[in-house]
Amino acid sequence: MVNNPEVLEKAVAEIDRVVGHDRLLQESDIPQLNYLKACIREAFRLHPVAPFNLPHVALADTTVAGYHIPRGSHVILSRTGLGRNPGVWDDPLRFDPGRHIAAGNPKAEVALTENDLRFISFSTGRRGCVAASLGTAMCIMLFGRLLQGFTWSKPAGVGAVDLSESRHGTFMAKPLVLRAEPRLPAHLYPGISR
Repeated sequence: MVNNPEVLEKAVAEIDRVVGHDRLLQESDIPQLNYLKACIREAFRLHPVAPFNLPHVALADTTVAGYHIPRGSHVILSRTGLGRNPGVWDDPLRFDPGRHIAAGNPKAEVALTENDLRFISFSTGRRGCVAASLGTAMCIMLFGRLLQGFTWSKPAGVGAVDLSESRHGTFMAKPLVLRAEPRLPAHLYPGISR
């Protein structure tokens, strides 16, 4: 989001409005943080935890989206391909949390799950991740507190942060280096001296 300062500012402004500066964000605040949830959904869409789902074997001949899948076929779903599919998403490589906010009803709560399967972050169905709701809550709490607690910026001389992914799973190709400045009262940072 440091590459999109307007998105970062909007998320921080929402946290400031809902939570303020005198306490830390709590899980009970999440339902009121629609833009923050939209940012998490957009991150999950663009950068799934793994590039592919676990392979499945078709137990019977079947047809999915007009494609015949013979019994015994191994089926692998590209999470990255699904989340970046230009047939599903306008400008799919652009980070745009607004695409997850209802156009006709911007106050409608942003769901953290994707029931239309336009992207898959934690798998789905009977064999979906049993900890999906826990993982999502942990991500939004960590992300929200990092945004609330610090002003983030690029180091001097850095034009844009390179978000290229490594070919080895969940790692970035280059280390992520950012500058974090505390933005809350000192008593909210126990153990950190300023």
